[in-house]
Amino acid sequence: MQSPASVQRLRRFILDLAVRGKLVPQDPNDEPASELLKRIAKKKRQMEKVDGRKKQKSISTLTEQDLPFALPTNWKWGQIAEIGLLSPRNEAADDVPASFIPMPMIPATYGATCRHEVRQWGDIKKGYTHFVEGDVGLAKITPCFQNGKSVVFRNLTGGMGSGTTELHVVRPIFVDPDFITLFLKCPHFIETGIPKMTGTAGQKRVPTEYFAHSPFPLPPLPEQRRIVAKVNELMALCDQLEATQTKRETRRTHLAATSLARLNTPDPDQATFRKHVAFTLENITPLTTRPDQIKNLRQTILNLAVRGKLVPQDPNDEPASELLEQIAKKKARLVKAGAIRRQRRLPSIDEIPYSIPASWCWTRIREITSDRGQCVPEATFTYIDVTSIDKEKGKVAGPKVLQANEAPSRARKVVQKGDVIYSCVRPYLLNVAVVEDDFDPKPISSTAFAILNGHKLVLPRYLWIVLRSPFMVSCVEENMRGQAYPAINDTDFSILPFPLPPLPEQRRIVAKVDKLLELCDRLEASLAAGDDGWKCMLGTVLKKTLGPA
Repeated sequence: MQSPASVQRLRRFILDLAVRGKLVPQDPNDEPASELLKRIAKKKRQMEKVDGRKKQKSISTLTEQDLPFALPTNWKWGQIAEIGLLSPRNEAADDVPASFIPMPMIPATYGATCRHEVRQWGDIKKGYTHFVEGDVGLAKITPCFQNGKSVVFRNLTGGMGSGTTELHVVRPIFVDPDFITLFLKCPHFIETGIPKMTGTAGQKRVPTEYFAHSPFPLPPLPEQRRIVAKVNELMALCDQLEATQTKRETRRTHLAATSLARLNTPDPDQATFRKHVAFTLENITPLTTRPDQIKNLRQTILNLAVRGKLVPQDPNDEPASELLEQIAKKKARLVKAGAIRRQRRLPSIDEIPYSIPASWCWTRIREITSDRGQCVPEATFTYIDVTSIDKEKGKVAGPKVLQANEAPSRARKVVQKGDVIYSCVRPYLLNVAVVEDDFDPKPISSTAFAILNGHKLVLPRYLWIVLRSPFMVSCVEENMRGQAYPAINDTDFSILPFPLPPLPEQRRIVAKVDKLLELCDRLEASLAAGDDGWKCMLGTVLKKTLGPA
């Protein structure tokens, strides 16, 4: 019972048991439902004589094929048209105050009170559906019907009212109106009724035929009352369960948020920080019970990674300043060989974004990466555009193979295995991927991407981590331009600040991040599996409980 949805399913389960005669024991001393139906029929005939009502059309007999499940022996299958008056009308003076109930005031929750507006009867008697105290209404229009909107009308001003025309109404005779309502809200009635709705996709309605003449499981009147009392008792327990669940979830959310906030706090005392990390990592599973919490956890992992707080530093590592010199020399050789273009001088970083370990250094993103230039496709090629990115896994998935004459105008960027591609158009979508495959034919990417070649001195996966980190997301957002398709241009992108660790530490960071993100994936899967597991368990219980005796 971890998720709020599980309580909702329990409520549905209770209603299903109720209408199948499996919620309370039967009493052999109760007048059987067959006799109750005779009394109802007699009462309806008397009402027709006294009130001059139009005689109701004869009700067709239900066949064995119509009956959806077995009932207790003292129950009887009937129809709503058989146990009450359909579409009743009210008569009163125009100046009499009455209740007016539009659709938004009709509750979907079982047992909820129906609100109303007080109006004069003359203003609301025409063009609306009528009802009196104790009548039962069912919302017939989608999605109100699917959501379970049905109610017993109570506490009406003057004992009567009118309301939305999107209602079916029955005035029960010798039948507990609350029992009718719990039937109208039960999964069987709603799920069976959905495919029978008529009309256009956006305006489907439950036909009168289904409301009035579908099989209605009728218990003896005393058992109806026992069932209603038991349902009310169990629904109150569900309310308590939901309240407890909400309180627990609020505490858990606060604890998770506090734990992650501590990890994201810049430069805390190291001993205290290590305690916070240990606590959070030891309690990841109990602290994360919703997808949004796992999303926050992923962001925290990336944030720690780019701040040098996810793995320990090794004093034996060659410092990043030396790595930076190696990258500069390698790029110079490539420029001399004509493999890449000479890069303009980038400004130094005067303002440090945040503190990093002593072995790290701050640099610019194009100080440590290169673009491979552009070309026009002349033969069949593998085209990588934004739709080819699996951004959660950080991979290229499903690129297109195109002929040269099919090439879009944006198909220009040269890309190779080991490069990182970053969409500079709508970058907030975080379409970032490592090119892990030797595509055949050779790949060309959209000009929407920045191509980052780290020269095997900046790991592609570490580049991905930085580009997906909250720090870099914030930097990019500050430099985006445009309204419909906001983007960051090449100049602004090239000077984004970049936290560079030693190469061995990059490897440790990548290994740790991959391990923790895999744990996040498993947590998400377990949440989904837990939800599916509950559904499976509930289905098994339903089958055993509601199946043939």
